[in-house]
Amino acid sequence: MSELSLFKPLEWAGNTLQNRMVLAPMTRGRAGSDRIPNKIMGDQYVQRADAGLIITEATAISEEGIGWVDTPGIYTEEMVEGWRSINERVHEAGGKIILQLWHTGRASHSDFHNGDLPFSASAIAIEGDEIHTPKGKKPYEVPRAMTQDDIRRTVADFKHAAVNAKAAGFDGIEVHAANGYLLNQFLDSRSNQRSDEYGGSVDNRYRFLSEVMDAVLEIWPSEQVGVRLSPNGVFNDMGADDFRDTFTYVAQALNKLDLGYLHVMDGLAFGFHERGEPMTLAEFRALFDGMLMGNCGYTQEEAEKRISDGDADMIAFGRPWITNPDLPTRFKNNYPLAAFDDPSTWYGGGEEGYTDYNTYREESGKAAMESLT
Repeated sequence: MSELSLFKPLEWAGNTLQNRMVLAPMTRGRAGSDRIPNKIMGDQYVQRADAGLIITEATAISEEGIGWVDTPGIYTEEMVEGWRSINERVHEAGGKIILQLWHTGRASHSDFHNGDLPFSASAIAIEGDEIHTPKGKKPYEVPRAMTQDDIRRTVADFKHAAVNAKAAGFDGIEVHAANGYLLNQFLDSRSNQRSDEYGGSVDNRYRFLSEVMDAVLEIWPSEQVGVRLSPNGVFNDMGADDFRDTFTYVAQALNKLDLGYLHVMDGLAFGFHERGEPMTLAEFRALFDGMLMGNCGYTQEEAEKRISDGDADMIAFGRPWITNPDLPTRFKNNYPLAAFDDPSTWYGGGEEGYTDYNTYREESGKAAMESLT
């Protein structure tokens, strides 16, 4: 494969990224019940510091935003210190790392919130799935529709999280408006049935995300801020018939903010809602003037093509990076990949399935030693 695509350096936010491979945000559930980022999480990110850019696992902006077991937060000083320690190690290893800001909305459960229902755009439950809570697997509940006071408080929580991310030494932030979480719940016309200024028309459904962006851009320069969208995704019961109109509008609105990048989950590996032809990176390239990042299910060959065709500037990889901590080296040298077909260790636990995978060099050395015995 030519090095003129994935392995060509890229200028981003005043930094020269060593390649165009991005470590995708992947929830791994290693923060523990206190949700404070810890050493093992740092080990995992440092092992992958040869990514052009690291996007952290989704990180709760507040207690109200929690919806997964043992995921990290960014709303206390202890959490800031935990992330600061990780960031210092990543930077020492030559990496660049940004924090993904997350609120799960209705993709949560009262078990996470002392019996209080989670909230969403409207009182409409996620159908067709269950949630893992601290008390076991349970059906999703009908959420409480957010009041305007709830919305204002949550915008303030995003801003506070952005302040904390800067204090922790991140290189930037990504606003998570994808995968059926809170901001996506407002964008989607099936989950958002509001009749006030946050519902109905697409510009109203975009209003909450717009206010969040205004808030975080008071803290961070626009070139260090990205947004993640999933126009084709069905995860967390997303997908409406007007998805193309919705995300065309959203991309054009975000384009006016001169953001550092737009992270589009155009791939269908996370499930496709099948409400029309999937939106492509080429469509977003026509709508968004800044850097574009593609994601979800990409092979090296597909990633190379998207970049060489000019449809994307960066491609994020997730699952292959779980079992291949040296993924850029393997891609660059056409080394074989370790399989990533055992989901039993993806979420929770300790080193197993997280930081105990070998690089290709380590595997080769181990095999050589074994051949001598």
